Amino acid sequence: MGALRQNYRDALVEIMDHVLSGEPEVLDAARDALAAALGAGRLIYVGGSGHSHMLAEELFYRAGGIAAVQPILEPDLMLHEGARRSTEVEREAGRAERSLSRFAIEPGDVLIVVSNSGRNAYPVELAEAGRKRGMTVIALTSLRHAERVESRHASGLLLRDVADIVLDNGGVYGDAILPVGPEGVHMGPTSTIIGCFILNALVAEAVEMMMAAGKRVDIYASANIEDNGAPADNVAERWGDRIAGL
Repeated sequence: MGALRQNYRDALVEIMDHVLSGEPEVLDAARDALAAALGAGRLIYVGGSGHSHMLAEELFYRAGGIAAVQPILEPDLMLHEGARRSTEVEREAGRAERSLSRFAIEPGDVLIVVSNSGRNAYPVELAEAGRKRGMTVIALTSLRHAERVESRHASGLLLRDVADIVLDNGGVYGDAILPVGPEGVHMGPTSTIIGCFILNALVAEAVEMMMAAGKRVDIYASANIEDNGAPADNVAERWGDRIAGL
């Protein structure tokens, strides 16, 4: 039974290696966009629906993460308010525009839109609304999945078609990569793990660029390290007026 663990690990590592070697220039472009936003004092917005919203939470207010992240968390699009309902809502037109209208977005901000398929109205319209506001839009999606589906948006476009920079998470069609049992049921999704890897790596590289240029970037330390609660509190206090949810 333990072989499945090893197979899953091997599949994840293979995808990570593919991501790093496949299109390094795209990764560099995303890193540079993040660094430019941080250097200009701008914010990095992250949004998605269903399980994709977890990447917005991954970058927000966490140990080892930057303070300049604004998650776009819509309860109707998250699983805790009704999992099946979230699947319906992400297909509704107009939702993304209302999502972004809550924020004081400025040109030069970055918007990361996460959607494995990129076919539903919400991610497509979120990217379009961001670009309309002068944001640099980075899509995180599965190009292999996108190649096999049609858009559910009235425009016929997928997320990959409306972003400035498209990051491929390297996932397979259907996301689940691990054959289980004699009937070939597939489990072991990869989009969340690989997405977290990509985004955390690129943010770290962007911060390193800022440090090399002598610029300060606020980074959260764990509030659960001995005698280390105050620094995290101080960072949050500095950003409380700019970041909704702090």
